[in-house]
Formats: sequence, C-alpha cells, structure tokens
Amino acid sequence: MPGASLLLKKVNEYGIDHLLRLQSLGSEIRISSRNFPELHQAFVETCQILDVALLPELYLFRGRGNIETYIVGIEKPLVGINLDAMEWLDTNELLYIFGHEVARIKSQQMGYHQMAIVMPTLKNLLSSTTLGVGGLVASGMERGLYNWRMMARFTADRAGLLACQDIDVATTTLMKLAGLPDEYLTTAVIEDFLIQARELASNSFDTVNKVTKILSYTESELSWVVMRAGELLKWVDSGEYDNLIQQTNLKTPEEPEETEGKTPEEKEGWNFLTSW
Repeated sequence: MPGASLLLKKVNEYGIDHLLRLQSLGSEIRISSRNFPELHQAFVETCQILDVALLPELYLFRGRGNIETYIVGIEKPLVGINLDAMEWLDTNELLYIFGHEVARIKSQQMGYHQMAIVMPTLKNLLSSTTLGVGGLVASGMERGLYNWRMMARFTADRAGLLACQDIDVATTTLMKLAGLPDEYLTTAVIEDFLIQARELASNSFDTVNKVTKILSYTESELSWVVMRAGELLKWVDSGEYDNLIQQTNLKTPEEPEETEGKTPEEKEGWNFLTSW
C-alpha cells in the first residue's frame, strides 16, 4: 500500500510504540521462571523452536472468559497472555499459541500489525484535523490493513504448528479459542469441527466478492477459528508442512537486493512523490 511505510514511521514517531508497551508494563504481571515456571518455560521453548534469539518479555493479564493473547512493541516486543489461556491450555497447546504470536517477530510483521491496532484511533484523529479528508485516506488504508491482518493470521498459525508440531494440538487449541474448554472436546465434537473446517477450506474465496471479504475481516471480535483451521489443514494436506519439518525440498532464499545508496522510499519499493 503506497504511503503505508511513511504513515507507520509517523505513527511511531508520536510514541505509539512506547504507549502500547506502557499499558502492559503498568497493568499486567510480568512472567518469569520463578513466579510462573511452566508458562515461562513453554514460552522459552517456543522461541527456541522458531529461532527467535532475543526473548521478548511475557506478561499475564486478567481472565475475561475466553483465551486472549497479543504482542506489541517494534523495537522491544512483549507478549501478553491472559489467565484463561494459562488455565485452559496444556503445555503443547501453549507452544502453539505462543508460536502464533512470536511469528509476528520472525516474519517482521510487527510494524504493520501494530499500525492495524491503532488505525481506528488514528483515522478518527486524521478526520477531525483535516476536515474529513485524512479520514477518507485512512479508511482505504484501514481496509487494506484488515485484509493483511487476516492473511498474517494464517502465516502465524503455520508458525504455531511448527512450534507444537502436532496438527491435533493445533486443532484443539483453535477450538478452545472458539470458547470450548476441555470437557467439551469429545471425539465427535473434534471430528465434526474438522469436517466443517475442510468444507470451508474447499470453497474458493476467489469467488467471494472482494469487498465482502474485507468488510468481514473488519469484525475484529470474530476469531475466524474454523477458517484458520481449514487453511492450516490445507497446508498440511499439501505436504508442505512435512517437507519443512523434514528439511527437504526447501526453496533456497533469494539473495537480497543491494540497498546501499538507495533512499528509504526506494528500499521500501515505492516512491512517495509518485506513488501516493
């Protein structure tokens, strides 16, 4: 999206990154190997599996009747997990849920992920200070970010599976994200969930109106766990997951382009003056 990189820089110039971190630091309990050793160990193991060398800080916040996690911070990321997640998820399921969040660091998604979080507030601010013009521009960017955020969820789900390395664990974790605790996860319930997920994944979303899809993704309260499970099953069924786990048939990464001497806009792949 032309202009997104510039907007991202401006957002963080005004201390959004610091503000989001401060909210966690001032309101939540920092996890360590001493106060919550099992939770901390699962987090450390996840970072080791996904090869994230710099361990982010981990915070625990109050339960709200459903599992919640988040990650904020571009320069110094921190991960938050709520009491429900700690109580509902076993060790392997924690690997999946932590892998989903840590993937945003590994995939270098944090900048745009964080901008998606603050975009509603930013849009209102731009609209009120530019007689509505800035709000219109931000609205278009907001729609793009919502669509990107859904695609980024699929990427993060794959990383979660790479962390726990068990599709059954990933499935039960997603079902718990939908609000089902252990006592409801019977064989019949799990099997029907998988059937539903495969049916949804078999439908081509290319045939769905693009506007309809993007507007659907703006409902931030929806977990989309069935769709996410379907996309994860498609990845496993394709054989790509097994190839990655077995370290076979991997594509060699392309050499990065030479960036020395280029302007920031050229490094980002767009020019501010011509692409706005």
